[in-house]
Amino acid sequence: MASLVKLKKASGMELNLVIEGLKFMVLGMSTVFLFLMLMVWVLRVQSTIISKFFPPEKAPSSTATSSTLSSPTTQNTSHIVAIVAAIQMYRQQCDQY
Repeated sequence: MASLVKLKKASGMELNLVIEGLKFMVLGMSTVFLFLMLMVWVLRVQSTIISKFFPPEKAPSSTATSSTLSSPTTQNTSHIVAIVAAIQMYRQQCDQY
């Protein structure tokens, strides 16, 4: 009989610990959520202020011709050639195994 009373007290105590743990979990998660919401708000306000005092520069639209925009540079071409060669070499090595 005494062991049953101790078991009931122990399970009641464990239940209290679980409830306390859940309370701390909710408190911690709420704190993090509120902090993140505050951070998002501050960043939006900061973005608005920066955009107001430092507007983005507009790119010149009529100075660049279509031929210079459409032709790739030699550096980009050499990168593309190197990537294609590496892919072909990789595929050849995979086919051997």
